[in-house]
Amino acid sequence: MKSLVSRFVQDESGATAIEYGLIAAGISVAIITVVNGLGSKLYNTFDYVNTQLKTSG
Repeated sequence: MKSLVSRFVQDESGATAIEYGLIAAGISVAIITVVNGLGSKLYNTFDYVNTQLKTSG
C-alpha cells in the first residue's frame, strides 16, 4: 500500500494535460473577448452605413 501511495504522489503524467487545458482555456477567453469587441464595433459601423444609405436617397 505504501508503494502505491508513493507512486501516486510521484506520478506527474496528468499534470501536462492539465497545463495544456488551462492554456487552451486562457487562449479561448482571449479570442472570445477580442471577437466580442470587434463584433460590437462592426455592428456599429454597419448600422451607421445603413443609416447613411437610408437617409441619402
